[in-house]
Amino acid sequence: MNSTMTACPICHAAVGDSEQFCEACGAELSPTTVAAEVPPEEPSPGQPDLGLPVTSDLAGAASICPGCGGEVAADGYCGTCGARAPKRRDHFSEQPAGWVAAVCDRGIRHGRNEDAVAVAADPEPGSRAVLVVCDGVSSSVDSDLASLAAARAARAVLVSSRSRGMGAGLSLIAAVTSRLEAAADAASDAVIEVTRNAKAVADADLPPAPNPASCTFVAAVVEQDLLVVGSVGDSRAYWLPDVGEAVALTLDDSFAQVRIAAGVPRAEAESGPQSHAILRWLGEDAPDHKPTTSTMTLTQPGWLLVCSDGLWNYCSEAEDLAALVRQTTGGPPEAAEPLTLADALVGWANAQGGQDNISVALARIQPG
Repeated sequence: MNSTMTACPICHAAVGDSEQFCEACGAELSPTTVAAEVPPEEPSPGQPDLGLPVTSDLAGAASICPGCGGEVAADGYCGTCGARAPKRRDHFSEQPAGWVAAVCDRGIRHGRNEDAVAVAADPEPGSRAVLVVCDGVSSSVDSDLASLAAARAARAVLVSSRSRGMGAGLSLIAAVTSRLEAAADAASDAVIEVTRNAKAVADADLPPAPNPASCTFVAAVVEQDLLVVGSVGDSRAYWLPDVGEAVALTLDDSFAQVRIAAGVPRAEAESGPQSHAILRWLGEDAPDHKPTTSTMTLTQPGWLLVCSDGLWNYCSEAEDLAALVRQTTGGPPEAAEPLTLADALVGWANAQGGQDNISVALARIQPG
């Protein structure tokens, strides 16, 4: 008997009407699940086009088999070699402009990718960009859905405002900072909505999940020579100049950071017990989600790097990351291509063990 293909109400992946659970996100399916079309994610009328991807659908398997290059059939298996194709969510990239790009990868040890990236940029290098990274908390339910929903909700808010009309100097900083806080609000709401959707399809007789969907949050906004960064949790942003001192732009909300503040060496604090226990996050059970923000003026060439702990686990200090970037580019920094560099940094983290999901978002800053 042929199975009618419908859609998961949570992640919108294609599912058969006889399936009890969604293979993409694990949600329990009811017999009355109905088909649903997922509209492309496009700018709303009047919203500037900052290079947003034309679709938000990362559900299902990749269309091309990475093993043999054959076409993947609708059932998720390669029609040539028969191998099961990886999920699109396992590894994806975005490049809205030549000077901005991001790569998000499952890593080696995790069964699914709970990280998410969302970036946008104007075409002119150094003009305006938005970089968002969210890392799903593995101990929570639907953390992969939460991180993706949060990252895209934050990006939508940040691209909806322009520097025009915001003034200059302190007034511009205040306006962008306020927008970052609004983006964190939207990201938090998106994570909470994931939990509510899960409750709506769950068995009413079951108790609520003890750990509702949650994730970290870091976002960076470039407005010409102004950079504003906000974070909740332990995903980070770094400024890596071609010449001069590299700087960590964020401060973790974590148990490890508490120990560092108390005088414990960073290497020891970040490798000890509960080193990755976070004190703030986005989600229904979050204590608060107002981002901690910082600003700087971009006066020299360099790289803005926004990442999850899947990268900085292996290279935490800003100067070490700057050295890694110089080594990875292998030539003049201004000649490096952001997508190639982001992919290489993800590959490097996997080569170190790939213990966690890995997200790398980059913007090449070249003043003048």
